[in-house]
Amino acid sequence: MIPWEKIDQAEIPKSNEEVTLRRRGSEFSIRTKETELMNSRLHGSEETLADLACKHKNKSNLKILIGGLGMGFTLAATIKHSDPDTLITVSELIPAVVKWNKEHLGHLAGKPLDDPRVTIKIEDVAKTINRNRLVWDVILLDVDNGPQGLTQKANDGLYNKTGLQKIFLALCSKGVLGVWSSSNDKAFTHRLKQSGFTVQAKTMRARKTKKGSKHTIWIAEKP
Repeated sequence: MIPWEKIDQAEIPKSNEEVTLRRRGSEFSIRTKETELMNSRLHGSEETLADLACKHKNKSNLKILIGGLGMGFTLAATIKHSDPDTLITVSELIPAVVKWNKEHLGHLAGKPLDDPRVTIKIEDVAKTINRNRLVWDVILLDVDNGPQGLTQKANDGLYNKTGLQKIFLALCSKGVLGVWSSSNDKAFTHRLKQSGFTVQAKTMRARKTKKGSKHTIWIAEKP
């Protein structure tokens, strides 16, 4: 068995936690002290998040917001569905994650940060959402491990009733919210419906080979 090699470590802003980038052969992992957050072998559900959300939109000049860069797989799948006039903004809280994508991880997803349609914002995606109303056609949240955050308690503010109301206001008419989670959460489905969304919750495998752990994706559309 090839041992894991530590490449870099960084603090999570406004938190006592740290994240570590590790490599084992061609496999990469980003984890906290206790939990693996991302693995380069397990990205099928992240790609499906973009696949399901973006296929609901067929108009031109789309504006798409992605919360959480990760290893770039959600972004790459979004680019695949985007027209030349689509604008994609990625809000990533941890500066080191952007640095790691540029220096170590970019090849995994086809170097999506090099696409001229992509803009990176080093900030909490909640700030990006709160700054704009009736702007986004699609918002994709691949933040933390879903509605029950692991790395930041502050992430709960995205997924509670107040946070969902702000997302609702930030979306254009018939805008789509896509949310990735490591597990199902019936209470979150209920909150989405209470906030005015039409909701579908889908269970997907971590790998497109239909293997690996099960993840949940919510597709919520604003009427």
